[in-house]
Amino acid sequence: MKAIADIHITTATLPPRVLFHGPEGIGKTTLAAKFPSPVVLQCEDGCPSGLKLATFGLLASYDDVRDALTTLGSEPHEFQTVVVDSLDKLEGLIWLAVCEANGWPSIETPGYGKGYVVVDRWWHDFLAALDWLRRQRGMTVVLLAHSAIETVNDPRAPAYSSYQLRLHKRARGLVQDEVDAIGFLATDVVVQTEDAGFNRKRHRADGGSSRWLHFEGRPAFLAKSRFDLPAKLPCPKDFDVSAKLASMFPSDRVGTENAIKARGKSHD
Repeated sequence: MKAIADIHITTATLPPRVLFHGPEGIGKTTLAAKFPSPVVLQCEDGCPSGLKLATFGLLASYDDVRDALTTLGSEPHEFQTVVVDSLDKLEGLIWLAVCEANGWPSIETPGYGKGYVVVDRWWHDFLAALDWLRRQRGMTVVLLAHSAIETVNDPRAPAYSSYQLRLHKRARGLVQDEVDAIGFLATDVVVQTEDAGFNRKRHRADGGSSRWLHFEGRPAFLAKSRFDLPAKLPCPKDFDVSAKLASMFPSDRVGTENAIKARGKSHD
């Protein structure tokens, strides 16, 4: 039973859990590689040319992913960030694992969305493993995902299109609730108006030359932040994670000293 004496003051002292999403080739992996001492769980073979990553290699099954997480949790190492690239590829591995465990030819086999309900347990298992690394090994968690344009039916307004995570809605909800920040990485869209003849105008959309990292959600895209971050940050190739995203990292490390020391120790 809880008592008044149990009430205490708390604040954020743990490393952040961050998710970046955006179109293909926008630079999500390169951005994640700028976090402190990262190790990448590659669920897809998408390493940009010239970028060097510490990795277990391509993880071809959900068991491979779990093995990699177990290794990071049990063996001594100096990595400070675990990166998952990407969540939408991981979702396919989870579906395969669930189908194999249940003898289903497809995740749709049980009917009425029941397969996706079963999948929830695998996602909970995965997210719990990441949180263990964060709490016990002091590791920052960075998740990468591709964006998908979906129609949003908001009862307050006419239907509109929005960039959302390329995940099933149940998995999307679990991941969105778990992370501390969601950044949408994209270039600004510039609309050019051209003369099409016969007194007609033609509009052509062109991606701007500058990349931006959004942390405040808009109807056009998913984003959020539990930190003191601006709504929108310029994100050039030399983007300094430590300086620009400093509010994500706790300045008071007292609460995580033991976790940081634990990186060099084996887990019983």
